[in-house]
Amino acid sequence: MSLAVLHSRALAGLHAPEVTVEVHLANGLPSFTIVGLPDTEVKESRDRVRAALVNSRFEFPARRITVNLAPAELRKESGRFDLPIALGILAASRQIETAEFANYEFAGELSLSGALRPVRGALAMTWQAAQDGRAFVLPLRSADEAALVDGANIYQAGSLLEVCAHLAGRQAMSRPETPQSMVAPAYPDLAEVKGQAHAKRALEVAAAGGHSVLMVGPPGTGKSMLAARFPGLLPPMSNAEALESGAVASLGSAGFRPEHWKQRPFRAPHHSASMVALVGGGSDPRPGEISLAHNGVLFLDELPEFDRRVLEALREPLESGRVAVSRAARQAEYPARFQLIAAMNPCACGYLGHFSGRCRCTPDQVVRYRGKISGPLLDRIDIQIEVPTLREEELTSAGRGEGSDQVRGRVEAARARQTERQGKLNSQLGPRELEQYCPAEDAAKALLKQAIARLNLSARAYHRVLKLARTTADLAGQGTIGIAHMAEAIQYRRLDTST
Repeated sequence: MSLAVLHSRALAGLHAPEVTVEVHLANGLPSFTIVGLPDTEVKESRDRVRAALVNSRFEFPARRITVNLAPAELRKESGRFDLPIALGILAASRQIETAEFANYEFAGELSLSGALRPVRGALAMTWQAAQDGRAFVLPLRSADEAALVDGANIYQAGSLLEVCAHLAGRQAMSRPETPQSMVAPAYPDLAEVKGQAHAKRALEVAAAGGHSVLMVGPPGTGKSMLAARFPGLLPPMSNAEALESGAVASLGSAGFRPEHWKQRPFRAPHHSASMVALVGGGSDPRPGEISLAHNGVLFLDELPEFDRRVLEALREPLESGRVAVSRAARQAEYPARFQLIAAMNPCACGYLGHFSGRCRCTPDQVVRYRGKISGPLLDRIDIQIEVPTLREEELTSAGRGEGSDQVRGRVEAARARQTERQGKLNSQLGPRELEQYCPAEDAAKALLKQAIARLNLSARAYHRVLKLARTTADLAGQGTIGIAHMAEAIQYRRLDTST
């Protein structure tokens, strides 16, 4: 039979659609053609496959070879199709049997010697393959991350010869070891940060309800230290969260590392990052920092120093939890349910209102500096707090505050109340759900009305204050929002009260 059919996977955003690899040998002048919208990397597989077959002591057929990657409308990229193409040529030329092909999917880049190199997106591809019930054959260095998918049937191979020996029934391929117990992620401890009780409380509220935070303060007050310790306040990741975050990471240029399994992502891009780096994109769309921070934390230090267009691109993902990257030829959608932790100085020099006499900024310069952050973006940040300079006794004190474990215990309890009551975090509640799940005492309602009138709060800001009040009530174990909960939520809108 001069036709062989195998199965593999492409990548389209977080999805890994199935690709059927059809290899046909015909009489005529020797040629090697790949069709089905292949990218440059796929077209180059002709030379890799030819050399790999010859160096593995197989015969490369001197016939008219046509490889079809279906469906034709789906663009195919990377070298992951080298292995199925090589196996298809061997099967079509009757050098190996084809009986077992229907039970497997293959992905792997071939070296000229026939060795298998790792491929990008192994976790995402295995996730989809496991749902279709086929075994997945992967290179050795890609199989470890694929083994993290529950119920996946994974085989690992170091070379083309090992795969052929397995299919011929001569020597079975090995399987990656399923991790029995992973080491718990180690995060920096909140107790290491001296003072800043107000900021620590704000981070606890943010962790409990999934809220975003903006910290404003002079240099050296601990803003970056607080942000780095925020992931340690969040509950451990569930298997579903870890799998989704790992699948996104496997699509990035750095790939996914199995030792980071169930570790909350913490992304801290430099303020010179472009919009594509932050949101994602490129001719072959890749996830950006906001998607790589999915189920974790995105820390933007020196917020006003980011390009304004880059910051404006955060507005939709902060609301929807997803980002759609559209290009002329391709579209991709990635999850982006992250918690934004941002930090900025009060003015360009950083010393406004602190260290008397050191600030030289004029009022116009202060307004211009803060104006780099638009009102619509600021309105979407739930908690806006000041991180003041530490007093001498706080800085020199040897005492330690609460550790991350203690705070995380309260956060987990508050999140459990939210899950039992509404099935989602308070930050994700819609307008109608706020009316249902955020009952407040009369005194609390009256206080909120006063805040709306005095602070000129927008409808979005009103909703976010109500969500914050619901979270503070959950931390206190109360079913109804009291006046103390509402007062705490209102004072977290610092930049509203300072205008």
